[in-house]
Amino acid sequence: MGGRQRLHRGGAVGADQGLTRLFYDGTCGICRWAVHFAAKRDWQEQLRFAPLGGSTCLRLIPEAQRVALPDSLVVLTAEGEVLLRSAAVIHLLGQMGPGWRMVGVGLSWVPPFLRDGSYRLIAWLRPTSRACPMDGTGQDARFEP
Repeated sequence: MGGRQRLHRGGAVGADQGLTRLFYDGTCGICRWAVHFAAKRDWQEQLRFAPLGGSTCLRLIPEAQRVALPDSLVVLTAEGEVLLRSAAVIHLLGQMGPGWRMVGVGLSWVPPFLRDGSYRLIAWLRPTSRACPMDGTGQDARFEP
């Protein structure tokens, strides 16, 4: 399936419409850094952030599909598609404004096996990274349980 992995095609409903969700491993320093990075660059405030296994994740992604998710970054698009690895990163970059969108376009030209291989290498190294605190998440309505 290349860099795009389709695990769910449900479509967002109600208050969730038009939003992209970024689910993250709260114990991983790299994941926490990526969440901070995305939150600072979410100029349209279309991203919502929640931990994997949190109540928002449990509500929006069916159990049968959650068990197959990695302990990493997982994106649920506004259209209800679950993206993993490099496809998730490219989608997020597309949400962050014109400059970052161009970075995402450039990454999309890299063959998926190379993009995902690089992602897996970083994921393999992540236990050695130290977690940083999630400053300001209590005051930012984009962060959900």
